[in-house]
Amino acid sequence: MATLPPAYGSDQTGLVCGYLFLPGQAPRTVTAAQAAEWVRRQPGDAQADGAFVWLHFNLANTASEKWLHEHTALAEEFYESLHEGQRSTRIEVADNALIAVINDVVHDFSFDPSDIATLWLSVDQHTVISARRQQLKAVDSLRLAVQAGEALRSPVELLAHLLRDQADALVKIVRDATGKVDNIEDHLLAGKLKYKRANLGSLRRVLVRLRRLLAPEPAALFRLLQKPPAWIADVDTEELRQASEEFAVVLNDMSALQERIKLLQEELAALVNESNNQSLYVLTIVTVLALPINIIAGLLGMNVGGIPLADAAHGFWVVVGIVAAFTAIAGWWAFRGKADDGQ
Repeated sequence: MATLPPAYGSDQTGLVCGYLFLPGQAPRTVTAAQAAEWVRRQPGDAQADGAFVWLHFNLANTASEKWLHEHTALAEEFYESLHEGQRSTRIEVADNALIAVINDVVHDFSFDPSDIATLWLSVDQHTVISARRQQLKAVDSLRLAVQAGEALRSPVELLAHLLRDQADALVKIVRDATGKVDNIEDHLLAGKLKYKRANLGSLRRVLVRLRRLLAPEPAALFRLLQKPPAWIADVDTEELRQASEEFAVVLNDMSALQERIKLLQEELAALVNESNNQSLYVLTIVTVLALPINIIAGLLGMNVGGIPLADAAHGFWVVVGIVAAFTAIAGWWAFRGKADDGQ
């Protein structure tokens, strides 16, 4: 029977990719059938010491979760995390396995809140299961590294590699955001109000959402490192500690950038208010200067008897002189007020 083409970037079981790691050897690609055979074995049966398998699934393919139920014995907490509403980053221990919920950004990240998605992992001594609904940068960077032949010592080292890839993706986001902020700041210093507060507000909202989702990760790793499962080696614990420190540095940079954006928003609001006040002042000056002529024109324009200078030969120029005098007095008074205010 002809094999059906892959669906949703995965095969019919929902498997995006699978790799077998053997000590001292390059990673080997495994199919869903080979992965099922591997998972069915007991740790002490046919698996070599230090060997493990990584299976990456696409949850957009509905067959993936069914395959996991049929061929693996994952903790119930893993399946519960797939369907819960709250997706803040966390790492916890369940049935002697690590259950991780990690937030990452999609490819072609465009500083939109919808570009943030979730990756679920189950990590034990011999099996790493990862699942996502959208293509994510960090896990794809890990997949490309493994595909290129990078050997990993243990499942925990694979998790630490993924966390470092996640930190690298965030570093690029912070760098791009810093470039945008630098450009906006340069325009503000040049007196060009080209950018609106909405541009900064949108950028700040994305960073706030990223930090809110990712901030629990260093604390979760710290709690895990206090009492790790017995099968995690000391060298793997050190790998996780270093990944946690790198991630904490990125979060601090993100927090500093948020504060900088907030200050720019306040500066932009002050410039807009100053511009509005200047416009209102100019409008007030024009109104004050036009007030004398409007009043006199209104008085002289009434069709009643007794209008002064109606029969005078030079009546027009007398009225013009009176209007000019009152306008000069009004202008002197208005501009004196501006000088007193230090403007």
